[in-house]
Order: sequence, then C-alpha cells, then structure tokens
Amino acid sequence: MQVLNPITYPNWDNLIKEFPGHSIFHTSAWAKVLYECYGYEPVYFAEMNGESPTGIIPVMEVKSKLTGDRGVSLPFTDFCNVLSTDRDDLIDIYRDILRYGRLKGWKYVEFRDDISWKERPVLSALYLVHVLGLDAGEKSVFRSFRSSTRRNIKKAQKEGVRIEIRHDQEAVDIYYRLHTLTRKRQGLPPQPRLFFRKIHEHIISENRGFVVLAKYGEKYVAGAVYFHFGDKAIYKYGASDKTYQHLRANNLVMWEAIKWYIQNGFKSFHFGRTSENNKGLIQFKKGWGTEEAVLKYHKFDFKKSVFVNSDAGDEPSYSIFRYLPEYLCQLAGTLAYKHFG
Repeated sequence: MQVLNPITYPNWDNLIKEFPGHSIFHTSAWAKVLYECYGYEPVYFAEMNGESPTGIIPVMEVKSKLTGDRGVSLPFTDFCNVLSTDRDDLIDIYRDILRYGRLKGWKYVEFRDDISWKERPVLSALYLVHVLGLDAGEKSVFRSFRSSTRRNIKKAQKEGVRIEIRHDQEAVDIYYRLHTLTRKRQGLPPQPRLFFRKIHEHIISENRGFVVLAKYGEKYVAGAVYFHFGDKAIYKYGASDKTYQHLRANNLVMWEAIKWYIQNGFKSFHFGRTSENNKGLIQFKKGWGTEEAVLKYHKFDFKKSVFVNSDAGDEPSYSIFRYLPEYLCQLAGTLAYKHFG
C-alpha cells in the first residue's frame, strides 16, 4: 500500500481512466480545487502491483480546530467510488486507512461509497442517485422524459428564454450571483467565491465542464454548472431567480446541457445525489427518464472504534440567511465551509 498525491503523481488522470468507476471527482483537477480552496491535504491510498495501482481510495485530510481533524472521501463530493479491479479484495486498504487515521488523531473517516468489509458496516447516510443513459440519441432521450418535463422545456422556449453554454470566468461569476440568491432562499450560505474560481481554473477552463446560463430579455434568470471526464457527465450545481420561476428556465438549461453531451459522444449523465427525504427533487430527476440507485455513506468513529450512523441527509436550514445581505451570506460561507467538508 502507498499513499499517493494525485496533484503531483505522473499521468494520474490517464491512470484512473483504466478503472470503470472513475469520475471527475477522482481527477487531479478536483483534488486541486479542494486543496487550493480549503487547504485539505490529499492522501489517496493505493494498493500497488509494481508501479501500477490495482485499487485506489481517495481521501482528503480535513484539519479544523472548530470541527476536528478527519478523513473524508471526498469533501464536497456527491459520491467517490472506490477504484479497483476487485472491490472484494480491498480490506487491507481500509485497514491501512484506519491505522493512518489513528496515528493522525482523526475523529472519524467517511467513505462516500459502499465499502467492502468483513461484516456489513452500519450506514452513516443514504442518498438516491439518478443517471440518464445517452446512447439512444437526442430524439429518443427526449421522448423518454416525462410529459410534464417535455412541456416545461417547450414552455421556456416559447417564452423566449435563450441559452448560453460558456467556459469563461464571467459566466462563473454570473452563475455565482444566482447561486447566492438560491442559497439565501434555502437558508444557507453560498460556497466561497474562491471555490468557484478554482472550479473555473482547474475544470471549466480545461474543457472538463461548463456553465449553462438562461437569459430572459437582458436578465440572467437561471444557470447550472456541469462537469465531465471520460465519457461521463454530471450536473453539479444549479441556481435560479425565483421571480422568473414561471418561465421554467431550469428545464431548458438542463435539456441544452444534455443535448450538448449527446452531440459530443458522452454515454451517461449523472444528476448528483439527493436526500431520500427531498421528494420534490427526486420527482424532478425522475422526470428526465433516469434510472434510480442507492448511494451509501459509511463513517468510522475512531473514539468508538466502530462504524456509526451520522444522521446525515438534508442540509440544515437557518432562517437568518434569508434576511442577511448577500455580501454577509458570502462572508459566512467563506469562513464556515472549510470546517464542514
């Protein structure tokens, strides 16, 4: 077993493409975003056969005087599949991670994937994921949508909503304004502006993602951020101005992104994780002809020496953020998020 750093390891991204479970979250680009924005240290555990890894479990070390030191695989990441040629032969890596965590004084280590263990460990959290296959082509994929989804797309088009697919920093800044509005409405602070700047620097500007913006007249009313790697795409962030909700611009944003991925030869489109309690969002994602699956999280508590249930699920909501000015919400996010990865 070795501990590797994907930021400095030669040819890392081509190496992980050999594993079927790879995603944008395994890349050196995502590791750079987390390291340069939040200061998390990458400690990616790998089982080696000579110079070639046969199993990889990415972990970031989060150090915080407020919330304690811990390992997370990976922070601010919907899912992080174990990469392996044989998932049932990884117990030694997990044991090495636990040994490492004890030596480093971690409170816990969290895995955002189902894990192989001698006994079925307790779940710390459970989410649903929705994935749309793109092989059938544009017309067939569109026909697979629920009738209400197709209707909402057509309504946005009829209302004159225009779509821009962009890779520039200005587009990220426009999205961030919508993101702040949406988080305020949800009673949450937005992620730091630096986080989205790093996403642009390492992912979007490197043609591994883009921003889709919806414009009505001269006003941007909705937007979303998408990532891709290999032949897989993922919807990562979405936001909108509620004043223009009746236009159904979010539906058109999603459809234009899906069309782009179909036209450029991608095979799958991931809608990200959803709390099983968020029935409205689940119905929205089901409306796109997706297949639903369960995503399991596991958390090992070093003090108790057992896997524990963390009761994770819906993000908490704090009404104070609905009333604070935008700049104070952004300041709160800048100060807080690094402690809660």
